[in-house]
Parts: sequence; C-alpha cells; structure tokens
Amino acid sequence: MFQISQRASLFAFSGSFITRNTVKNSTLVQRLTECIGADKVASSDAVREQHAKDESYHEPQPPDVVVFPSCVQEVSALARACTELRVPMIPFGTGTGMEGGVVSTHKGVCVDLGKMDEVTGYNPEDFTVSVQPGVTRLALNEYAKGDGLWFPVDPGADASLCGMAATSASGTNAVRYGTMRENVLNLEVVLADGTVIHTAGEGRRTRKTAAGYNLTNLFVGSEGTLGFITGATLRLYGIPESMTSAVCQFDTINAAVMAVQEVLQSGVPIARIELLDDIMIMAANKYNGLSYDEKPSLFLEFHGSESHTEEQTKVVAEIFNDAGCSGFQWASDLQERNRLWKARHTCLYAAMALRPGTRQLSTDVCVPISQLADVIVETKQDIIDHGVVAPVVGHVGDGNFHVTLLYDPADPKEKELSFKLADRMVRRAQRVNGTCTGEHGVGIGKKKYLEEELGQGSLKVMGAIKQALDPYGLMNPGKVIPT
Repeated sequence: MFQISQRASLFAFSGSFITRNTVKNSTLVQRLTECIGADKVASSDAVREQHAKDESYHEPQPPDVVVFPSCVQEVSALARACTELRVPMIPFGTGTGMEGGVVSTHKGVCVDLGKMDEVTGYNPEDFTVSVQPGVTRLALNEYAKGDGLWFPVDPGADASLCGMAATSASGTNAVRYGTMRENVLNLEVVLADGTVIHTAGEGRRTRKTAAGYNLTNLFVGSEGTLGFITGATLRLYGIPESMTSAVCQFDTINAAVMAVQEVLQSGVPIARIELLDDIMIMAANKYNGLSYDEKPSLFLEFHGSESHTEEQTKVVAEIFNDAGCSGFQWASDLQERNRLWKARHTCLYAAMALRPGTRQLSTDVCVPISQLADVIVETKQDIIDHGVVAPVVGHVGDGNFHVTLLYDPADPKEKELSFKLADRMVRRAQRVNGTCTGEHGVGIGKKKYLEEELGQGSLKVMGAIKQALDPYGLMNPGKVIPT
C-alpha cells in the first residue's frame, strides 16, 4: 500500500514552508469515496498513468488517485476534503497542454473534469454561451452552428474550453478575434477550500463591466493554481458569410514577415496569418503528400461578406506581390480551403515524423510585431548553426511563433543542446520586450523566466494572491510561481 509521503510545499509563504501531513492511500480513497462515490475514484496504475502527462516534453508523473466528479457540488466536496487532509489537487481537462500543467509534481489527487460536459446556458440572441469543463471547442461549434454561430479561438487541439481559459489559450484566429482573455465573460470557480464563486457575478454575461476587480482575468491563465474552473461563459460570433484562404511563398523568412507587417499596417481585417518555414513545409509535404515549394510560406484567411473578402484579397495580393511572393494559391470552397490549410493543421505530427523515435521540445514566444522578423531570423540562424532539426511555425499576425526542437532522448548532449536553444530563444524575445510564452503557458518549464519578465514586485503580488486563495499551496503545486 503506497502513501502520500510527508514533503515540503514548493510555495514559500510568509517566509516559511508549509508542510503536509502524511496521508495513507486507504484513508484518502475512503474520504474521496465518501465525497463522490466509489465508481468515481480510481487508483489503478493504468488510470494514474493516463493522467501523468500532457502533450509536452516534461516527464510523466502520475498522481496518487484520480477522481471523476460529475457536478460542481462534487468538486467542492473534493476540494474541502483535500484541504482538510493537506493533499495536492491537480485539475485535468483533455491533457492537450504544452508545458506540463497536469503533471503531478507533488503526487496527490488528479481531478478529471471531463464528465462535466453540459452546455448550461445558451443565449444566441446575446451571442453568449455557458459551458462546463468537459465541453470541447469542436463540440461547442457543432452545438452552435445551427444558429449560425461559432467560437473562433482555435489552439489546434480539440481542447476543453475551461482548460483553454485556465491556460489563456490562443491560436490561429487570434489576430482578428483575440485570445481567451478577450472572449471569457464569466467563470465559475471552486477554490481550494471548496468555496464556489462566480467571477463576474452568478448568471452575468454582459460584454463589459466596471464593477470591482477583474476577477475573471485573474483566473484566465492561472493554470489551475488558484482553483478549479468548473464553468465558463464565453462570447460567440456569427459564422462569416464568406471565407477565402490563400497560400504564398517567399524566398526568405524576413521578406515574409515584413510583408505581414505591411498588411497589418494597411488595416486589412485579416482573420489568420500563419508562417511556416522551409523545414516545416518540407515536413508537411512528406507527411501529407503535398507539393508546396519548400520555401518560407504564409497561410492566410479572410472572413466577411463576399465583396469584403474579395476586396481584402486584392489589397493583400498587391502588397505581397510587391514584397516578392510567389506561388499564390486562392480558395473559397470549403474543401479546397481545407486542402490549402492541411499543411498548417498537421504541423506538430509532420515535424515529429522528420525524426521518428525522437522527443519534441515545443516552445513558443511572443514579441512586438516590429521585432518579429529579427527574432525569427536570429532564432532560425541559431538552429542552423548547431545542425538541429527544428521547424518554425508562427502566428505572425500577433507576433507569436513556435519552434519544435527534435532530440534523441538517449543522447544527453543532443537533449542539452535543444534546451539551450530553447532558452536562447526565450532570452532573445525578452530582450526586445517580448514574453517567454505567448500561448503555451508557464506550467513547469518557464517559471524561471518570470522574475526577469514581470519583476519581483509583480511576483510578490502573485504570491500574495496565491496565499490568500490557497494558503496551503495545494492547488496544482509546482506550477507557474517560481521558487
């Protein structure tokens, strides 16, 4: 019979470490069973391993127990029990995160919220919807499409919407529709002691408010370190009358990014602008059987009425032609648009297929648009100089780009080099007043960059908020806040 051993919390509050009591597994399971029933509590190796990691490079670490609550009252009861026993709690959605947010660094109880999968409020006339944490973005879009509505924030994976709020997810449509921060109106949150709050007031769904502190955005991006997000009220949008897609190639990354800057400065309300470097295009061609020229390429999409998208495409085509683009391909038909975008949608798997059997260290940064070309070019040159396979993909419309570094886990030198390249990429972004992560989040891997980026004063405020809401450091310990 294994135990949750006595260990010090990583959170040093008020100058002293909070320690947790030793709790036998049998005692813990019994208490959790009393809260939600035996059929919703699992401690088998198989279930624990399934909840030991996300899509990131971080090593799996299974929790002691996994629970599957079906309502907010059960989540509240679980939180109260874990706080009384001083046992860590780790929220789990779909496991599609990229920075180890669900890894159980301190063991404890993994709370899988996937069974809570209802749309709890739908107001198409107000363009709002309220969902539980088990509702994914694709499920929501299927639900709302009959009314001509959709939720455009698209991080790539079919992630849980509450998980997307917890990580402040973004994606390909952010340049026009914004990130989760701009699209979450209200959150239902269960705090560490079991208290249930509504960050904008229960049932509120207004587009704006000046009533008190912005608690909603306090929890957006908190990565489960302040509480369980058990409900989210979101903005919806009308499905555009017309969508037109385009792909074009440039001889250099610098030329491609400079063309993007000109488009943004021209005021064209473009929906997506994605950059794939030559290595990523090569990988996509091999993986999908495509035949794009292996050059830095831009993938674009325009939303609006037919006349507006036609006008937008003409303006962009003129700017890009002057910037030296080639191989322009346009499509308005859904099937043809999907064909054009296939290379972008399969980037991660195409990249991994370049070196079968390797691990991927996928990382991202975000910089001011004016600095984007220089930072990408310097990062690309750093990769080339060290002979590393690492495709580059960018949400260049908002200054965000990603690098997937492929390394042999059995080769310590290769692994070390990949982590050094990733570190230099972050430092390079921060030097030009950028951020260590545009959308992956902090999780485990990027805590060390926060002091330089935010400053000690801001970190003290974060620590004070953490202590006020989670005084024993039980909510997803080991994440976000540096130690």
